[in-house]
Amino acid sequence: MRVLIADDHRLIIEGVKLKLRELGDHVEFVEAETVAQLRHQLLQKPLPDVALIDMAMPGADGVEHIKDAVAALKDSTRDEAIDGQEFVDRARPVIVLSGTEDPTAIRHVLDLGVQGYIPKSSPPDVILNAVRLVVGGGIYVPPEAMKAASATTLTPAFAMAGSGDGLSTKERLATVLTDRQIDVLKLLAKGRPNKLIARELGISEGTVKIHLAAIFRALHVRNRLEALVAAQHLGD
Repeated sequence: MRVLIADDHRLIIEGVKLKLRELGDHVEFVEAETVAQLRHQLLQKPLPDVALIDMAMPGADGVEHIKDAVAALKDSTRDEAIDGQEFVDRARPVIVLSGTEDPTAIRHVLDLGVQGYIPKSSPPDVILNAVRLVVGGGIYVPPEAMKAASATTLTPAFAMAGSGDGLSTKERLATVLTDRQIDVLKLLAKGRPNKLIARELGISEGTVKIHLAAIFRALHVRNRLEALVAAQHLGD
């Protein structure tokens, strides 16, 4: 497995490499310390199987380099395995490394198509497990950001929690979502990408996208992060 680490701090690159070597002896690293080097690496073959990219690098123009990485990796699929689990047949994921835990910034990059957001303050084991989750098909968002988003983007479906109507959260959701939409939301809460949601529910990816659009409208959320915050209340 090829892992691209793009960061302008040598200490970050070496620290991440040291921890991710625990993924197995088959892991190979490629590096970039500037946006120019990152773009060069994205032109090389074979492409990385997962890319961890700093949001603020020399040569960066906002998050254009993140967009470029997502675009470069979105059309290539993988059939290798890691830790005994098969990679899902989808775009090679991009994970953002960042010194900020601002929920607005996290929502923004998730909307670009990245599969994870890891604050640089995260303990090494969190970084390792986040990468494992993402290469297995999940989405990683730091818990602190989820809590902050939950406090600021409470949706009408959950704002009724203190209304004294005697309904459970699932019953309350049933008043605004169909059973199938709740099924989709549960899988979203587990970090499943659209392809795996479709596979587990026996429906097409197009149908999953239709359900997600309906969920966003019903819960008055704008994106997957805010929907994930809502889904946290579902339980198992």
